[in-house]
Amino acid sequence: MIKKAKQEDEFEKEAKSLFEKLKDKVDFSFKEEKSKKIDELLEKMNNKKERKAGILMHPTSLQGNNIVGTLGKHAYEFIDFLEKANQSLWQIYPLGPTGYNDSPYQCFSAFAGNPYLIDLEELVNEGIITNEDKDEVVSDNNLLVDYGKLYFVKNRILEKAYENHHILEEEFNEFKKENDYWLDDYSLFMALKKHFNGNSWINWDEDIKYREKAVIEKYKTLLAKDIEVQKFMQFLFFRQWIKVKAYANSKGIEIIGDIPIFVSSDSSDAWANTNLFVFESVAGVPPDYFSATGQLWGNPLYDWEEMKYDKYAWWKLRFKANLTLYDIIRLDHFRGFESYWAIPKDEETAINGKWKKGPAKEFFDEIFKEFPHINLIAEDLGTLTNEVVELKNELNLPGMNILQFAFSKDPKNVYLPHNYVKNSVVYTGTHDNDTTLGWYQKLSDEEKGEVRDYLDVNDDNICWHLIRLAHRSISDMCIIPMQDYIEYGSDARMNTPSVASGNWQWRIGENVLTDELANRISHITKIYGR
Repeated sequence: MIKKAKQEDEFEKEAKSLFEKLKDKVDFSFKEEKSKKIDELLEKMNNKKERKAGILMHPTSLQGNNIVGTLGKHAYEFIDFLEKANQSLWQIYPLGPTGYNDSPYQCFSAFAGNPYLIDLEELVNEGIITNEDKDEVVSDNNLLVDYGKLYFVKNRILEKAYENHHILEEEFNEFKKENDYWLDDYSLFMALKKHFNGNSWINWDEDIKYREKAVIEKYKTLLAKDIEVQKFMQFLFFRQWIKVKAYANSKGIEIIGDIPIFVSSDSSDAWANTNLFVFESVAGVPPDYFSATGQLWGNPLYDWEEMKYDKYAWWKLRFKANLTLYDIIRLDHFRGFESYWAIPKDEETAINGKWKKGPAKEFFDEIFKEFPHINLIAEDLGTLTNEVVELKNELNLPGMNILQFAFSKDPKNVYLPHNYVKNSVVYTGTHDNDTTLGWYQKLSDEEKGEVRDYLDVNDDNICWHLIRLAHRSISDMCIIPMQDYIEYGSDARMNTPSVASGNWQWRIGENVLTDELANRISHITKIYGR
């Protein structure tokens, strides 16, 4: 152990930083006290990643009698449930405005929020809309999100809300100033989509498609009100979400949110920054566990060489925006930063693509320089090359362990808990997996036997057995999808990759988040020191 302050240069950066903050406040007159303080600093550094537990559930899945979960009272009740359950993490999907397949991973903007999540009850209380307006989104079926009704009803109510924007005029104006670096392009884009009957910008008139300056100004005048309506919707969303996040943080709960590596082809990002993208090829992944023909996502690819010229400025703005939404950011499809699967745009499947090199460490060096304290999780699922693994390890990013991937009769399977490393996040499954109960029910008798053998159990209470396995693993963080805690089957699956419809609709229902369930979760969490 180091004993003298003059040897500070041998400490890791964090220990040095802590030492600098304390040295002027603490009397280091005696060598013994100096040694004790340095030992404390080193111990704090070595144990900075305490064991944590959390729940994965998107706000759209929150209960209530509206046609979608919102950022209203049920969001706060869920945070109270997390606190009762001794959870310190709430993981969600991207919060952006969703398009025609309702996927939060295909949004109209990498910066904007989803107006569907705006709670109308709060707007009634502020005198912005009426009770009659709010009642239009009441649903008889509270177990599935009705996106069709949302599109036609909620947007119209929020447009009506703009008529009373003067009630929040000062806050609204401040929001517009602080967010103009993305808000202006996004609001114009959405107003133009309405003007062109919802068509993708690829099919707009040539002059506005290619953003001719004079034409941009013409449409800003022509669509002035619709542009302001879009800005007001964003103001309402961010105003409510920031309050929800602050409430969670006040309870000691951090928000984990996603940054999808790619943006939607039909997005304000692609339209406003065509020089940063390559449209001749599209994104996806080759054949894998989820699909025999791969996944054809269709997103435009980045022109990484072009982005390099200004040191990835667009990405820095994106991280800046997301850091107002989340405490921890999960980098979806992390391997794409090292190498990405490029598919010719006219292909019908993802089979005929090829790997191309990404910006790798050079990119992250710039990001960490801009945001030195950023907390990231690498979504490192799928078949990984040594280069991807080395990049993740060099950056010291926690990766993901999925228990549903663990049982393959191979004791060296990286997803088996005895092969984990501490700096990782363990899940029973993610939004792309079936629920644990649904997954288990589809296994053969032989496969079920293998699972039970590893768990050393003789019954089929699989959800809680795997939950315990996840909690007692060495992984620093443990995240369990809400569906597994309440032991729901395949009907509660959130997403099936490569299936275009029927996804992202699941809702939790009423009277599920009971004190009994919270106490049961809390008990397991405490047993395993999370």
